[in-house]
Amino acid sequence: MTRPAAEAARTAGDASDADAAADAGSAGDAAARLRAEAEALAPELAELRHALHAEPELGLELPRTREKVLAALEGLPLTVTTGKNIGSVTAVLRGAHPGPAVLLRADMDALPLTEEADVPYASRFEGVMHACGHDLHTAALVGAARLLSARREELSGSVVFMFQPGEEGYDGAAAMIEEGVLEAAGERPVAAYALHVSSNGNGVDRLGGVHTRVGTQTVANAELHVTVRGVGGHGSTPHQAADPVPAMAEMITALQTLVTRAVPAFEPLVLTVGLVRAGTKPNIIPEDASFGATVRCTSTEGIRDYLRRATALCEGIAAGHGVRAEVRADEQYPAMVHAAEAVELARETVTELYGEGAFRISRDPLMVSEDFSRVLDAVPGVQFQLSACPPEVRPEDAPFNHSSQAVFDDGALPVGAAVLARMALRRLARA
Repeated sequence: MTRPAAEAARTAGDASDADAAADAGSAGDAAARLRAEAEALAPELAELRHALHAEPELGLELPRTREKVLAALEGLPLTVTTGKNIGSVTAVLRGAHPGPAVLLRADMDALPLTEEADVPYASRFEGVMHACGHDLHTAALVGAARLLSARREELSGSVVFMFQPGEEGYDGAAAMIEEGVLEAAGERPVAAYALHVSSNGNGVDRLGGVHTRVGTQTVANAELHVTVRGVGGHGSTPHQAADPVPAMAEMITALQTLVTRAVPAFEPLVLTVGLVRAGTKPNIIPEDASFGATVRCTSTEGIRDYLRRATALCEGIAAGHGVRAEVRADEQYPAMVHAAEAVELARETVTELYGEGAFRISRDPLMVSEDFSRVLDAVPGVQFQLSACPPEVRPEDAPFNHSSQAVFDDGALPVGAAVLARMALRRLARA
């Protein structure tokens, strides 16, 4: 290379480095501004969260909750629709420039628990409590909607805000998908993001700390219901009956053995028999006996294979005992699988906003299930875990999610709002 050419190359390289540094600085400034704005929203978000917490609702119809969400979104440049058959809210922010869509989701429903936590905004309703933090999810998503609405002029594309009822066992995500939430912006989103708070940090010892993982985050689950039909009789003459109880007992043991012999060791599956029913008196052989089990597996295909084998096993054992087995296998939720690029975006975003120590990769999946898996079956994305453990409580001593004594700290709200908003901004900027 000639000297003039070399000098030109160095000059170009220096200019390129300077441009990159300027871009990085600009991005850092934008992230700092967004973080500051999220912190400024914190009192407002906490007030909304407390109002939601005090009036929790169950299932797919959440009239009080929906009213509060609609009021919180009022005045923002959003196209808002409500569910036809469920109490959902869908809001679409259309950016000033053309581009794809990103979906952000929060679940809104509560749990059938009587609250025992000593907080001033405790549930006013006996037997209903926000014990899983969905009130925080909802308030944080409102915060993200406010942050992104203020940046509408810089958005290239759309953001869909999915306020979902019925996550706790009602498959509200499936209902919203059926009603068209994935087409709300006019085209299917290119990515979908959500958060889930934990009252004990779930392995994170810092309020506002985030963790997630590539691949399976929550597992596929199903329920297995088995009724064994026999012939009743008296305990003094069992040979004159067809006792369903020994057959049922053998099935319960054999199903556990099936886990170790039919399921790959690198595809964990957990079977728990939590319901067993038979008989009315010790000396009466009942005509039937039944049990119910929950099955959880890190892959949707794995749970389907196990259910097929389990059905055949129970029917075979019944035949050997001269009784009959009626087996019902109910698939519930698929596994929630995170896209690698979405996890990396979460890592970059959290680190940019809150520093290196704020994010970590989880080692293991969670053996719980989550209907956001329905969305991630259709759209690549991630649900990150956010610690809402009060800083004055040791995580190992804090009541866990779904406990009637669970307490979630409001300090997680601006973090959740900022991370969701910044992830949407960054993803749309890449398109």
